[in-house]
Amino acid sequence: MKHLEDKITQATTLELLEKVRIELFGKKGAIASEFAKLKDVPGPEKKAFAEGLNKNKTKLQKFYDEKYEILKKEEIEKILQSEAIDVSLYGNLESKGALHPVMATMDKIIDYFVALNFAIEDGPKIEDDFHNFEALNLPKNHPARDMQDTFFCGDGAVLRTHTSPVQIRTMLKQKPPIRMIAPGAVFRKDYDITHTPMFHQVEGLVVDDKGEVSFANLKSIMSDFLHYMFGEVEIRFRPSFFPFTEPSAEVDISCIFCEAKGCRICSHTGWLEVLGCGIVDSNVFEAVEYKNMSGYAFGLGVERFAMLLHKIPDLRMLFEGDRRLLEQFR
Repeated sequence: MKHLEDKITQATTLELLEKVRIELFGKKGAIASEFAKLKDVPGPEKKAFAEGLNKNKTKLQKFYDEKYEILKKEEIEKILQSEAIDVSLYGNLESKGALHPVMATMDKIIDYFVALNFAIEDGPKIEDDFHNFEALNLPKNHPARDMQDTFFCGDGAVLRTHTSPVQIRTMLKQKPPIRMIAPGAVFRKDYDITHTPMFHQVEGLVVDDKGEVSFANLKSIMSDFLHYMFGEVEIRFRPSFFPFTEPSAEVDISCIFCEAKGCRICSHTGWLEVLGCGIVDSNVFEAVEYKNMSGYAFGLGVERFAMLLHKIPDLRMLFEGDRRLLEQFR
């Protein structure tokens, strides 16, 4: 019995202990060999012999179980020590993350307007027809609705096609003066190298008493903003049409890819369209019950700005999650 206990004691790992278990308790092990001798024991002595074997087997099993628990705890402790992480240590700075270029561009845009005391407003992504269309001078059957490529959700709800509904909600809940921007995701049924079904916009609105807001003021801010984003570029304002502003303008910058010499990106014109703006239409003010007010609004696509800032040729690359592209922004 003592020499069997010594075998268990001498095992220093679970692997060695398993070999000892097979040697002692296996079908051909030491315990089985002792029980095999039972057939040769004289009848009157069989009972006492069997009781002694069972008693020794139970004692040996208990001794083995205790050793097993000790070695198991030691094994777990070794694993924990080998896998321990010192969370107080600095990480590898070369593998640090970074903001996605779209979010970094949006932050840069927001920083500019917050510095000019513009408030940041938000609204629901699922909108009703009134806020998304009618209040913005887009009544039912208006041909300009076809420009939106809308996702309809049923019951008159739509996925917002622009962040302009946030301007309506802001005007309905507070009185002028208003000076706000509405950054956020919008949705349209487009998908090509310059369009995706979901993208991001930043739209702005300034409203004050009649005569306090002018197109000259709008032009000054838009020009300064575009110089802030793109550096020393040429800027031009072209007459355009938007249902919710009148007069309206589209704003171009000189092509940053070819320095206005003409290339495939700018369709060999030397100009890139970057945003739309204009004086708020009187019908919009009527929808929110504003009287004797003037205002201007503007809107831009954040992905387009990110593409231009980082010279990314295909908008879809921003949403594919390709590490070869994203790692360049660390």
